Amino acid sequence: MFVIDSPIGPLGVAVEGDSVVGVRFAARPGPSGAHPAVRELEAYFAGELTDFTVPFELRGGSEFERAVWGEIAKIPYGEMITYGAIATALGDPGAARAVGTACNHNPIPVIVGCHRVVGAGGKMVGFGGGIDRKRQLLELEARVSLARLWG
Repeated sequence: MFVIDSPIGPLGVAVEGDSVVGVRFAARPGPSGAHPAVRELEAYFAGELTDFTVPFELRGGSEFERAVWGEIAKIPYGEMITYGAIATALGDPGAARAVGTACNHNPIPVIVGCHRVVGAGGKMVGFGGGIDRKRQLLELEARVSLARLWG
């Protein structure tokens, strides 16, 4: 596992072959490296990258969780969607809490942007990395989006 320093604390990046298979918050110090995922994450936190291109593989999870992760992967940089909207997109409008649980089990946070999923009315709820990290990620994306808009 590669470890990178980031504004939200050390991140562990698990790679198999060319694909990212995991990202972990609060990783213990370990080897840094020049893997493309590390470079892309560093560029993301520097505000220089808005679309990850590194290959990733979403492993494990139930069929429902994998469906949720697929929906999360579609959320554009700097945008947010509610747990309820994802549940509705999956054909089960009453499954917002289950969507939240699936978000918490996302094996590749940041790259698969589960931080972009919020509660009804934009309420800041739930995040496997903690609400402070979620807020920091959303604020980073908002700043970068506004800077690009206003050039």
